[in-house]
Amino acid sequence: MEFSERPDAQLIIGVAVAAVAVGATAYFYFSSKKSKVCLNPEEFRAFKLVKRTQLSHNVAKFRFELPTPTSVLGLPIGQHISCRGKDSQGEEVVKPYTPTTLDSDIGYFELVIKMYPQGRMSHHFREMREGDYMEVKGPKGRFKYQPGQVRAFGMLAGGSGITPMFQVARAILENPNDATKVHLIYANVTYEDILLKEELEGLTANYPDRFKVYYVLNQPPEEWSGGVGFVSKEMIQTHCPAPADDIKILRCGPPPMNKAMAAHLEALGYSPEMQFQF
Repeated sequence: MEFSERPDAQLIIGVAVAAVAVGATAYFYFSSKKSKVCLNPEEFRAFKLVKRTQLSHNVAKFRFELPTPTSVLGLPIGQHISCRGKDSQGEEVVKPYTPTTLDSDIGYFELVIKMYPQGRMSHHFREMREGDYMEVKGPKGRFKYQPGQVRAFGMLAGGSGITPMFQVARAILENPNDATKVHLIYANVTYEDILLKEELEGLTANYPDRFKVYYVLNQPPEEWSGGVGFVSKEMIQTHCPAPADDIKILRCGPPPMNKAMAAHLEALGYSPEMQFQF
């Protein structure tokens, strides 16, 4: 009789499998418990800034430490957090931001922030130094995603509106059980304004059959192969999935861009059910 056929061996194997199953269940249970203590939708909690990386003259990446090395933020895909700080007059200001990290990034979360000269919350981020604390509340947002709920996403992003798009795209592409394709059109004024370019190019290199990005610049450099001007209906037709029941177009950008994109999409035959604006 082979070892695996012996009753006592089967018992041992059964106990071992059960132990693994219980262990896995316990792990996910306690992981979910940990994730819940990091974010609270009802109250602000403080997280320590442990690393600040200046990416350009007005853009920086902020890494905040979570309570333990195995903690996760607990932010559903496509949702955001509220950050509270002080403006230049010392008055309280609260603004929503989308982390570029996922819950697969344990022990920390990151924000990529473009700091505007007159921005009230921009002043707070500009003044932040490593060791300072940021007050955060969440999760917030209407977007809900389950792997495979659509065949493809089209994404229309402008400026810092790239952050929720990047978060959603990364979550989809890094999930081996999700075959959804992502088509991104990303608009900015100048080449230097493009946020997360290295990360976006990384997604393109790692998932060439599932992720495409088309950059559009209002003031492009002399040698430029991307789009020029504003995002047009023709660009959407060329670079986004056509209207269908199993696709969705996501929009996030400045209000004038969001308004223009909504008009383009309606003219191209995308129903309201096929669209979502962050």
